[in-house]
Amino acid sequence: MSLRDQVRTQTGLDLTAAEIDRAVARRMAKCGQSEAADYEANITLDEMRALVELLVVPESWMFRDADAFAAAVAAVQRRLSNAPGRAVRILSVPCAGGEEPYSMAMALSDAGVAPGSFRIEAFDLSEVALERARRGLYTRNAFRGGDLAFRERHFTEVGKEFQISDAMRAQVRFSQGNLLVTDLAAGGRFDVVFCRNLLIYFDEPTAATAIARLHALLDDDGVLFAGYAEVPTYCRNGFASVRAANAFALQKTAPEAPQPAAAAPIERRTRPRPVAAPAPAPAPAKPRLARVPAAVRAAPDIGAMLAQARRQADQGDHAGAAGACQRVLENAPDSADAYFILGLTSECGRDLAAAEGYWRRCVYLKPDHYEALCHLALLAGERGDTAQADALRQRAARVYQRANDGVRKGRP
Repeated sequence: MSLRDQVRTQTGLDLTAAEIDRAVARRMAKCGQSEAADYEANITLDEMRALVELLVVPESWMFRDADAFAAAVAAVQRRLSNAPGRAVRILSVPCAGGEEPYSMAMALSDAGVAPGSFRIEAFDLSEVALERARRGLYTRNAFRGGDLAFRERHFTEVGKEFQISDAMRAQVRFSQGNLLVTDLAAGGRFDVVFCRNLLIYFDEPTAATAIARLHALLDDDGVLFAGYAEVPTYCRNGFASVRAANAFALQKTAPEAPQPAAAAPIERRTRPRPVAAPAPAPAPAKPRLARVPAAVRAAPDIGAMLAQARRQADQGDHAGAAGACQRVLENAPDSADAYFILGLTSECGRDLAAAEGYWRRCVYLKPDHYEALCHLALLAGERGDTAQADALRQRAARVYQRANDGVRKGRP
């Protein structure tokens, strides 16, 4: 079993070879090793844990995507109003260094919600991250944006760091756990669940399995908060979006847990699927004796070609999918979806520069292409361009909200 497969077995994460290689290089330097083959062949259980630590601990900060916390506070207040006397249960998974669950605790405190009326359970795979969360000591990098008044209310400056108050620490219980294998519902189901930006590291079958577990963890009328690029995947697996601007909130569509989707072997960092262009309307019936020119008879079915390209991509035939897209572009050079699929196949081939070029061409042709905007935002974030990532994310959020509003207005 390759090192990448070992990591995937332990964590469920569908990481790129480049991400694995970067972490391996750091561990080899730490261990004083020079040959990657020797490192992989002789890796111990303790060393595997150290490698996983490098791969699973994301960067985060307090009140990241603040609209989600405002919507969550409103959900908690509604629940307390409808079911007084019962403490609201909130889940954060994965919780990284505690920034998300502590932000929720602060938001509820600032809204006047009594400490005894809610409890936050926070889980993460990384013991290093959990230890940092339990200490509650953060650098300035954990505080971003213009409004930092909460830091004055809930933190004490300790040298160059900031210690969160004991009152906030008391509201959160941190535990080690893996969403895919750990029983996180020992105390019952949750009213509010935060699971943001985890599914983007899973392939489609693993994401479906994770969503099925979240479905079982969430109360039937509870609210789940996802990452902006993950909403389409949730909506394919038993959830529906809730109208809450830039919060990316979802609720269950049915009380029964969804079944994991069939395997889709395409390897990519995000799972939104390209939407194939609709097949053209069938041509009117031609007169019995009419002679149709050969060029007309041979006109390609662009919708069918795009559908074929998507199937090939999902089956791992990236070269075939790319070829199908090129044939589409020969006949329909303004096909945004063809460029989007080309971006996916390039990403799977580890050519991120080409992928970005294709996705930029896609949004040039179709400025409201939600999936392409999400992919571009993720690429910008990975290379450290926070400003561009935020701009693209907000743009994707507006597109998503408009589409969601349109669906709701169209309901009878």
